[in-house]
Amino acid sequence: MDHDATADINAPHSMGTTIIGVTYNGGVILGADSRTSTGQIDFKTDQTTMDHDATADINSPHSMGTTIIGVTYNGGVILGADSRTSTGLYVANRASDKITQLTDNVYICRSGSAADSQIVSDYVRYFLHQHTIQLGQPATVKVAANLVRLLSYSNKNMLQTGIIVGGWDKYEGGKIYGIPLGGTIIEQPFAIGGSGSSYLYGFFDQAWKDNMTKEEAEQLVVKAVSLAIARDGASGGVVRTVIINSEGVTRNFYPGDKLPLWHDEVEAHDSLLDILNASEPMSI
Repeated sequence: MDHDATADINAPHSMGTTIIGVTYNGGVILGADSRTSTGQIDFKTDQTTMDHDATADINSPHSMGTTIIGVTYNGGVILGADSRTSTGLYVANRASDKITQLTDNVYICRSGSAADSQIVSDYVRYFLHQHTIQLGQPATVKVAANLVRLLSYSNKNMLQTGIIVGGWDKYEGGKIYGIPLGGTIIEQPFAIGGSGSSYLYGFFDQAWKDNMTKEEAEQLVVKAVSLAIARDGASGGVVRTVIINSEGVTRNFYPGDKLPLWHDEVEAHDSLLDILNASEPMSI
């Protein structure tokens, strides 16, 4: 941003704002915030994603523009993710597994570059295996998260990946650590990441609560991922969850046609022929 204070003061008034309109059974309600700004902010468009052709899309690196979530509940943690892996605008894999095992009690959710996130998880898995042999007991979630942090921060100029580490150990119970792009480590009761996360911050502010049961936490994760799939073009496919607690690990699978439909979403069909042969026209 090449500007000075004088330029900002003399700039046109701009309302970078929030406006909402909803209907109810007796009329409509409009709402808005009240901030009006005077200044210039350079919202630069990423030309690498805007200026492209079909060949560039196919040859682009595999990227998991994605939705990953980790939440704690009163007995452990639940990790969740969608399954879409894209190459530019081309969907390279619609049913990939973005929740990767590090040890028997620690898993990670991967986002960003598929290659980068896979190599980080492979290295950390190897180091944790050595650590377990030396100590004669499983590694803690904190140790696993700090190894991910060490690799991500040491190679921050070369890696393009954001990771959520979740697991359970006998010392601290269920723990969730967020390690976003750059290698910062943050312990949180819940963490969200990937391109779909921008649609979920407000939802989690409203829906999150402490000491949820396992069923409540899993319903929250599945609902959040399905909401992100509905709004984020880089998220899609199925929803996978991993539950980790003192009893072990449970994996669950939710196919795309079993997820709830949200506003303006069209019901999934196996084939275009299903729509053409329908007895009634499908409304969009």
